[in-house]
Amino acid sequence: MAKKYRINPETLQLERIEHGLRYWLRRSGGYIIGGICLGVIFFYVFLYFFPSPREASLMQYNKNLTAEMEVLSKQVDQMQIVLSDLSQRDDNLYRAILGAEPIPLSVRMGATRQINYYDSLAHMTNTQLAADLQRKIDVLEKELYVQARSYDEILDLEKKQETRMENIPAIQPVLNKDLKHMASGYGWRVDPVYHVRRFHEGMDFSAPVGTDIFATGNGVVTYAGWRQGYGETVEIDHGFNYATRYAHCSKIKVRVGQKVKRGEVIALVGNTGKSTGPHVHYEVHYLGRPIDPRNYYFYDLSPEDYDKMLQMSSNMGKMMD
Repeated sequence: MAKKYRINPETLQLERIEHGLRYWLRRSGGYIIGGICLGVIFFYVFLYFFPSPREASLMQYNKNLTAEMEVLSKQVDQMQIVLSDLSQRDDNLYRAILGAEPIPLSVRMGATRQINYYDSLAHMTNTQLAADLQRKIDVLEKELYVQARSYDEILDLEKKQETRMENIPAIQPVLNKDLKHMASGYGWRVDPVYHVRRFHEGMDFSAPVGTDIFATGNGVVTYAGWRQGYGETVEIDHGFNYATRYAHCSKIKVRVGQKVKRGEVIALVGNTGKSTGPHVHYEVHYLGRPIDPRNYYFYDLSPEDYDKMLQMSSNMGKMMD
């Protein structure tokens, strides 16, 4: 408490101290400033521990938004699983059956946004969750677009499937239900003339000279004449990237440009060209490359006969050409 009296050193008596306005202002100011500082401290402490109604509402909204984003992220994950399953069926079942090439993974995933875009999301509210969800949605959007286009393509292929199944090779080039006419299969064989191993690009079917040779699928004759090594040869374009070759014929019964049907006689078995006995050398080409013909007899053989034919064609003996 401030003193109200003082001792006069000269008179040695108590004298009343008189304070002026300046004194009282200075003293009052100290209390006022202290009160203001204390009030400010209490104000910020209150704000820290007790948010305002608006802040409380925003905090609740943010909490609800975070929960909704987590639910959406899980739903996107489930959609991604379903889409991945559809993509696998599309490549391994639908497109395989229709003879279409699988869609490359790089095309399915596509080019999403730049990494910098996702990094920028990391500076926003709910950073990690927002960036992760946006990335998932971008990938999902691209995959859905590619899958939708793929189904459009499959639908178009399915419409063409009937024509395709009529055209692609599907029977043996000679009557051979008992499999007695098959002489050599596709693959590495011993050359009958040079006695060295050489890759045999087709299958040989032995049969008497004059035996009918059939077109193994609908198509257009692209070659009918003599080929070096093959002798009298017929070649047919079946469309859909398939072609067949029939070599060592004794007689050709079709001409270039002629349309033929599966089962139609196109030539007769012979022994022309580089051949060691009467037979027809038969090749199947896909995308311009020879492939194993034994996979294209599904209209001609039972499952049991097909298994037997696979075993017979796998022998490593000599070929006839």
